[in-house]
Amino acid sequence: MENKGTGTPLPTPHKKGRLQSTLVLTTLSASFGSVFQYGYNIAVINTPHKVFKSFYNDTYFERHGRFMDENSLLLLWSCTVSMFPLGGVFGSLIVGLMVNKWGRKGTLLINNIFAITPAILMGVSKVARAFELIILSRVLVGICAGISYSVLPMYLGELAPKNLRGTLGTMTEVFVIIGVLLAQIFSLQSILGNATGWPILLALTGVPALIQLLSLPFFPESPRYTLIEKGDEKTARQALRRLRGCNYDVEAEMEEMREEERKEREEGRLSVLNLLTFRPLRWQLISIIVLMAGQQLSGINAVNYYADIIYTSAGVDPTQSQYVIVGSGVINLVMTVVSAVIVERLGRRILLLSGYGICGSACLVLTVALLLQSTVPELSYLGIVCVFAYIVGHSIGPSPVPSVVRTEIVLQSSRTAALTVDGAVHWLTNFIVGLAFPSIQVAIGPYSFLIFSALCVLTAAYIYVVIPETKGKTFVEINCAFAKRNGVEFPEEKDRTMAEPHTPSLPGKQTSF
Repeated sequence: MENKGTGTPLPTPHKKGRLQSTLVLTTLSASFGSVFQYGYNIAVINTPHKVFKSFYNDTYFERHGRFMDENSLLLLWSCTVSMFPLGGVFGSLIVGLMVNKWGRKGTLLINNIFAITPAILMGVSKVARAFELIILSRVLVGICAGISYSVLPMYLGELAPKNLRGTLGTMTEVFVIIGVLLAQIFSLQSILGNATGWPILLALTGVPALIQLLSLPFFPESPRYTLIEKGDEKTARQALRRLRGCNYDVEAEMEEMREEERKEREEGRLSVLNLLTFRPLRWQLISIIVLMAGQQLSGINAVNYYADIIYTSAGVDPTQSQYVIVGSGVINLVMTVVSAVIVERLGRRILLLSGYGICGSACLVLTVALLLQSTVPELSYLGIVCVFAYIVGHSIGPSPVPSVVRTEIVLQSSRTAALTVDGAVHWLTNFIVGLAFPSIQVAIGPYSFLIFSALCVLTAAYIYVVIPETKGKTFVEINCAFAKRNGVEFPEEKDRTMAEPHTPSLPGKQTSF
């Protein structure tokens, strides 16, 4: 088609976006400085835990002239570990207030306070002879992780063109895994996981935050937030041009965002309380809860907990098992990157279903291997295979893909409230598994993996029945796919190319709660 006045061709609507340099650099800056903290601080205290416990005990002796008994030390260490997910819960609850006031990029920048402050406190804790600083810092860095794990998927999902949402959405989990892997490497006894290096090991969490503070201000805010929330069409168009490049039809995407804005005006801005009772988004909310609870309840933390025991029973020297753990981290990262590459080709559903299928099967076989390895020693090697198979399965679906889907299945007006619920579910289930699994493991031993296998099957069944494929669809199209299940009527409008669900009006201004 040509412009009759000039003879120049008109832009083709809905042209596919490309990975422009600005989009790539924005993704790297936003991801490395935020969810990296989540992965790093999950793993950083695992391998050198004996070193930290020794510092706790020595400090207690200096104060009281005696060492702590074993139960008191275990309780103090459990408190140190559990403060991180508790901080995550708090962070996920305040994220709605922050993104509405300061935007996606602004929230990520402010959030660095909760990374740099604990990095300083943990770095000086040995000199100050105060293990309390470590415990307090775990709360603060947990808040940082809780905020970033909700904001980053929102930010990347709104920056990405629809044909790249899957790839950019999985970056949340990719950088979590990078954080885990680097923590595992730096925690090796020969590097920083020793009596002299651990303060530096803990303080390194502030480096990504500093890098983000220096780089992210030069990149654009979410165009969707700028247009729909702030009403600034000029700035939104400029941001799109920077993110998409000069050969992209920006106006087609601007019109898509205007359509989403019209939907928001129909719905009104939803608070968390409104969302819980809002029928047109009922199944989207249930789906978010199932995806995030299934991610944590599928047994990933239990497999990691058992890994050392499985490796040792297979003949791996306990002093060398730390290197096997690093190897599993490499596999985790590689398969997560593979998922990021293929998610736009195969779609979200097939990766989720295949991932949960592999995880459920691995848990089932692992139960048999653990029960029988005392009578059939060769089965201990099968246990190692099951651990690695589980990691592969979780890395291609249950770990990275929910970060994509949870952003796609809600519109702008409800996205903040939905991701507040999402974050709270994620961190609460994380905390529950960490609290309950040791007791379950003591009570029923290897049979605990049968519970995880069943939960994998149930989560996969829900995904198969309820969640539609979202690959290549606009946010409005995805919500239309849920409309029938929600019992929402479609009005007939001549000027629309597709039907939109009729939703009752809500007050235009609501808080995040």
